[in-house]
Amino acid sequence: MSSAAAIVAVSFAVSAPVRAADDAVIQKWIAEFQPSTLSKEDQKKELEWFAKAAEPFKGMEINVVSETITTHEYESQTLAKAFSEITGIKLKHDLIQEGDVVEKLQTQMQSGKNVYDGWINDSDLIGTHFRYGQTVVLSDYMTGEGKDVTDPMLDVNDFIGKSFTTAPDGKLYQLPDQQFANLYWFRYDWFTNPDYKAKFKAKYGYELGVPVNWSAYEDIAEFFTNDIKEINGVKVYGHMDYGKKDPSLGWRFTDAWLSMAGNGDKGIPNGLPVDEWGIRMEGCRPVGSSVERGGDTNGPAAVYSITKYLEWLKKYAPPQAQGMTFSEAGPVPAQGNIAQQMFWYTAFTADMVKPGIAVMNADGTPKWRMAPSPHGAYWKEGMKLGYQDAGSATLLKSTPPDRRKAAWLYLQFIVSKSVSLKKSHVGLTFIRESDIWDKSFTERAPKLGGLIEFYRSPARVQWTPTGNNVPDYPKLAQLWWQNIGDASSGAKTPQAAMDALAAAQDSVMERLEKSGVQGACGPKLHKKEKPEYWFAKAEKDGTIAPQRKLANEKPKGETVDYDTLIKSWPATPPKRAEAK
Repeated sequence: MSSAAAIVAVSFAVSAPVRAADDAVIQKWIAEFQPSTLSKEDQKKELEWFAKAAEPFKGMEINVVSETITTHEYESQTLAKAFSEITGIKLKHDLIQEGDVVEKLQTQMQSGKNVYDGWINDSDLIGTHFRYGQTVVLSDYMTGEGKDVTDPMLDVNDFIGKSFTTAPDGKLYQLPDQQFANLYWFRYDWFTNPDYKAKFKAKYGYELGVPVNWSAYEDIAEFFTNDIKEINGVKVYGHMDYGKKDPSLGWRFTDAWLSMAGNGDKGIPNGLPVDEWGIRMEGCRPVGSSVERGGDTNGPAAVYSITKYLEWLKKYAPPQAQGMTFSEAGPVPAQGNIAQQMFWYTAFTADMVKPGIAVMNADGTPKWRMAPSPHGAYWKEGMKLGYQDAGSATLLKSTPPDRRKAAWLYLQFIVSKSVSLKKSHVGLTFIRESDIWDKSFTERAPKLGGLIEFYRSPARVQWTPTGNNVPDYPKLAQLWWQNIGDASSGAKTPQAAMDALAAAQDSVMERLEKSGVQGACGPKLHKKEKPEYWFAKAEKDGTIAPQRKLANEKPKGETVDYDTLIKSWPATPPKRAEAK
């Protein structure tokens, strides 16, 4: 067929009327996708668009991959089936471990062979995707090569995480598919107990409440572990965490633990010139992570963060926590003997609200709440305050163009307004402003422990993923668990462990610089200077990192009443510029 004839054929397919059989399929799935922020008429219009746009790819077998969480299970089991029935594209959505997703992504990038047609991988890789030039730039694709398969109702401005997936060139490289934050979790029933409140105030001189700073978190951990000790005959602990030297220990820290302490500079979504990994960037080029090169990975704020992590794990968490991994530690707060946890993923919400578990009331409301995390002694207003995971739709240039188009249709389908609100109710991992403010979540909010209130709050913007400063996430991320694991096991002091981590990161970036593979935005390391040079430079420039060691790393504890905090947040959605 000539190219002109092909264009005519495609045009005819897109404009052809929907057959009665197809209409029945669409109506069946509209019933599944309730509630929706769209009317059923608009859902029908959007789903008909997908059916028509997919005509040229009918019968193709397309493979997409993501990590395994509740949201992606719904996509794999329900949305992939819906898409296949509506479009005639045979869609297979694989679920594998997050580490395996990254490994397979690396394989395709390094070999150029098509492993998967579409990817849902963390926006933590934005710096990697931007620099290697192997990722399709979505903002260009949607107006260029992929315009004919880009949903006219997509509404990119409705996505709350698009700043996470935008590179220094101002272009969109990925599209968020699910998001969850790393928040503070606490036993609301215990914190509002009049007897506990009176005892805490008598000892510490301030109210028992949501800790604003790490000092208060530490006081509360001490109070429940060593003063309250037991509740209803059960030993209780003021803190929960995990410490086994395992790859999941790396996420524990790259997922923004240092930023909570006050490492890095001001800036949203990530500090500039120094981010929460301690990597300094000038222009679009990473220039070092050790303090000697102007970074902050081994600076006083980072060392303080590791010191506190180890101290609290040893003194206030259950003894077995030190030998646990991420997946082993996750279910523990739901068992009912943990007072608070600073490092708690909202992805656990669906499991934490199951009827009959120890932390749920008989009426279906939780005994716990989530709230913004407290900050460490080095933190300054304007810094990020925690981590938000944003698993995001990603296309690679090594995927054949027709397969890429078919995959792009599916990746849009699973974030489309037709299905997004229902998906949000299943997985509780929000990506759209319109979903967060939907009346169905206003009604459900009392049973979700503060999740809706947080996502509607102005505080939300301070929780962000790894950003553009990290030039090769797969290579650098694995260094964290290996080096911090040495501190966790006691083999090294926190300072020695962070010195080793900073040196290892600089070594990887030096190799990237020498290879020249990342071009004009690849690393270009600063020469080493004495730390005093960089401390003085930050003070002179009006930036923050690296900070000098504080004389007092435990200021007075400060708390806020949870209910007062919630009431202080706005009750109506922000106005936004509509997509043109």
